[in-house]
Amino acid sequence: MMKKELDMVYDPAHGLTFDLYELEHVVGTVIDIHGGGWFRGDKSSDADWAESLTKAGYRVVVPNYRITTVGGFYPAPLDDMHTLMGYLKSNGLIESGHVAAVGGSAGGNLAVELGIAYGIPVVSLSGILDIDDWLAAHGDVVPKESNNTQFDHKASAEIDQDGANDAFYKWFVVNYFNGRTDEYTAATPSKHVTDATGPMYLANSLNEFVPMSGVLDMGRALSAHQIPFTIRALPGTEHAKGYLPLVEADVLAFLECYVQPSAGLSA
Repeated sequence: MMKKELDMVYDPAHGLTFDLYELEHVVGTVIDIHGGGWFRGDKSSDADWAESLTKAGYRVVVPNYRITTVGGFYPAPLDDMHTLMGYLKSNGLIESGHVAAVGGSAGGNLAVELGIAYGIPVVSLSGILDIDDWLAAHGDVVPKESNNTQFDHKASAEIDQDGANDAFYKWFVVNYFNGRTDEYTAATPSKHVTDATGPMYLANSLNEFVPMSGVLDMGRALSAHQIPFTIRALPGTEHAKGYLPLVEADVLAFLECYVQPSAGLSA
């Protein structure tokens, strides 16, 4: 039977919690980070993916993090993920070599950053990866917020599935920095890949609103550091969890390859 523990506190100072999913025996831990452009969404939107990963044998941790509507501008969400990693380690919920991070959209960005910081395997679906170069090349684009009134009433697989939208992409990326243009390069993952970065599975649709350029930039950076990676470029406009059914078998195979079973992990 699947066990769920909701709203477990990992950062009392900021009121941050995570949901924990597990079966009686687990082979490793997956940190599943929700999307939402850093300005919307929460952990409940990834309950479906968490349950699927749990059925595959993983303990799944789905955290909330600070979003911009509550002052969670860059680098606050990254700081929250570091706090989470410390909590999970100190409470025996992750072991070195037996943990991975997955995420879609903004969650994909945060997952990639964990892969760079901790050398863990990563699955990123439409991660927000092209920041500084894209913004420099699109100075004439006028940022415009999308209509988000129905966000809380839709599954994440139904949101932002209509294709390229440069005005909205620019709006939420710039919004993440709250006017700090000097942070763009530091926040672009491909700029700080190292030889210790973890292997990555990077997916993106070719005509969705998150530009494919970010995945290609990451591929070049990972290649330069001899880091194994897979790129899956899908036709059409589907974004992140919108195409998860098409890549789920690949994702599970990737995790099985890189998250080594551990006899020490149990529910």
